[in-house]
Amino acid sequence: QVQLVESGGGLVQPGGSLRVSCSASTNMFRITTMAWYRQAPGEQRDWVATISYDDITYYADGVKDRFTISRNNAKNTVDLQMNNLRPEDTAVYYCNGIASGKPNWNWGQGTQVTVTS
Repeated sequence: QVQLVESGGGLVQPGGSLRVSCSASTNMFRITTMAWYRQAPGEQRDWVATISYDDITYYADGVKDRFTISRNNAKNTVDLQMNNLRPEDTAVYYCNGIASGKPNWNWGQGTQVTVTS
């Protein structure tokens, strides 16, 4: 079973930046579409961004032009650079591999991002 480990979360002020990272323990990483999701307290887990195996990216409307997803196939990692953060970006951030348009692996523990003044 693939293990996902997210890291890099923290506390940041509105307008600040943060970069979260995810590592995946699979030798299929380089051909896997990867995505970031987030879950705010009391809310469902929402999709944030996707990067295909050939670096095509997609973003949810609320993060477009502020977040950038990237991947490093040599390290089996996918990152999410978050700029101009807003309080509504506060959530636990998760990554997953995508198959048939859906998350394919067991979820990791996520990483907490808190945006507050």
